[in-house]
Amino acid sequence: MVRSSIALLLLAAVALSAGCSMVAPKYSPSLENVQKIKDANISPTKVGTFDFTAAAGNTNPISLRGSSLNSPYDGSYAKYIAEAVKQELVLAGKFAADAQLEVSGALQKNDINIPALGSGTGDLQARFVVKRGGEVRFDQVKMIHDEWDSSFVGAVAIPRAQERYPVMVQKLIGQLLADPAFLQSLK
Repeated sequence: MVRSSIALLLLAAVALSAGCSMVAPKYSPSLENVQKIKDANISPTKVGTFDFTAAAGNTNPISLRGSSLNSPYDGSYAKYIAEAVKQELVLAGKFAADAQLEVSGALQKNDINIPALGSGTGDLQARFVVKRGGEVRFDQVKMIHDEWDSSFVGAVAIPRAQERYPVMVQKLIGQLLADPAFLQSLK
């Protein structure tokens, strides 16, 4: 009796989670990234526009087993990346809306996969551009691949993937901050 009740509850949870629309968690700055910015002694910087490049593997919203994962920033994952960069700069005390230096870019890959068997995976790729007074000082593509424990049960796997998105963005910004050429372009 107990087993069949549990099985029915699990089936109901899976059925209810299918076809739902969810919102990714808002971005939370990484203390490691903030410290890298502080240590680099960069100049005040503003954040420009981040575009969304339509391509295979660059989805908006992200599909998670039939559910849709939307960005909390006007439904745009490009704006998610821009907001993440801005929050890191703000927390490091290096953001200025009127700065001569500007970081902008384009989101090129935005994908999460949670198969029924195996690990969940996510891929992000973005082009980052730094300009000072209209002159390009840095223009490179950064990418990350992330993996985490998933589950056969959608009611477990989908929320795990949803919660993983900000971590993926932290890792992407971490890749950017690990590039000495990027940090030099902000001085």
